[in-house]
Amino acid sequence: MEDRQSVTRVHQPDPAVNRILERAEIDGIELIRFLYADHGGVIRGKAASRSRLAERLETGIGHTVAMMAMNMLDQLQEVEQLGPVGEVRLVPDPATFVPLPYAPGAAAMLADQRQADGSPWDACPRTFLKDAVAILDREGYTLEAAFEPEFTLGRRQPDPSGGPDRLVPLDDTLCYAATGFDTAHDYTMSLMHALEKQGLQVEHYHPELGPGQQELSIRHAPALRAADNHVIYRETVRGVAVRMGMWASLAPKPLAAQAGNGAHLHLSLWREGRNLFADDDVRGWFVGGLLAHLPALTALTCGSVNSFRRLGPRMWSSGYAVHGPDNREAAVRVCSPLGAGGETNLELKPSDSSANPYLSLGAVIHAGLDGIRRKLDPGEPVTVDPDTEPDRHPRLPATLTEALDALEADEVLMAALGDLRARAYLAVKRSEAAAFGEHDAAFELYNHIRAF
Repeated sequence: MEDRQSVTRVHQPDPAVNRILERAEIDGIELIRFLYADHGGVIRGKAASRSRLAERLETGIGHTVAMMAMNMLDQLQEVEQLGPVGEVRLVPDPATFVPLPYAPGAAAMLADQRQADGSPWDACPRTFLKDAVAILDREGYTLEAAFEPEFTLGRRQPDPSGGPDRLVPLDDTLCYAATGFDTAHDYTMSLMHALEKQGLQVEHYHPELGPGQQELSIRHAPALRAADNHVIYRETVRGVAVRMGMWASLAPKPLAAQAGNGAHLHLSLWREGRNLFADDDVRGWFVGGLLAHLPALTALTCGSVNSFRRLGPRMWSSGYAVHGPDNREAAVRVCSPLGAGGETNLELKPSDSSANPYLSLGAVIHAGLDGIRRKLDPGEPVTVDPDTEPDRHPRLPATLTEALDALEADEVLMAALGDLRARAYLAVKRSEAAAFGEHDAAFELYNHIRAF
């Protein structure tokens, strides 16, 4: 009779995990941040020590469900299923591991929020985008995207009159002025090197319109990677500034009387290596979907009270729900290809860095797909400043509350968000609108430069 021997299942190590562990040891990484974006648009997280990293890569770090009901003022909202009872896990994506050049000894990964059994959680924004990408894939599409962020560089200083801290810009140079390159040179070079060390390819840089305003863009990537990149970008912009004794803010309007900071969203849709936006019909249908849902989309792409100080006619940020070729006052700009090998892409201008990039980009995908499925007509392109004929064009929402009302009434986007995520987002954002409505502009500006 053949002897029976017990069989021990050997867990095969993940090569990606082994690479991370080896790299952490070689680079002297002691703390690894597991980062996520919340419904307030704030980047939050927890960190694991290197000694526990192998375990935490598998189990994640425990986290209260209530944090997804926290607004940007750290005020917890009452949302059913997001109270003191219940826990999720911050489970990092090993593919996003990056040592942080501005924080020696630290690294970061972007994390999904998962239930204790490892299944997806309905309030996780990164999962929302992953699901949208999966829908694209099932229909034979891929989406390339890039955020085009602006930020204000300066120093955070106490208000002489005793109010909250304010941001004092680094310089008062003119838009695109060569002297602006010089005043911010040391910071810009440090930022560029830090981004490239984290795998982000810098495309171009210039001093922008407002005092201390900078624009540095990185190359497009598949949708999920583009949103991950924007989180890394936001963290790096601010981290490098802090290490150099400065303060950088990506808030939409950190200085009430100066130019705002956008994060215009560039998009191209692909199938089997072909850019579908070169096809007038497909591009038009996608634009039609964006415009049809734009009032609601704005609640997700311009996700703060402060966002609506930036949006408006003749501010180059879009005040009207229109599209046009190279029209920088249109909400959707159809960009001219660059060079003989250039590709057509769309630029969504009502977009800024106070938005959660996963919710923002995921909602854009759902809106565009709805346009393709229903073959929505975008209407005639606008080839003039739409504010010269304001009675002909629909305006964007003027406040966060108006945008939230539009979102709540949008059946397509509410269904895409799902019950828990939609309820939580609306509760968090309505609480912010109410809270800032009770305070003055200085309070609003301070809290936005603090958060973004």
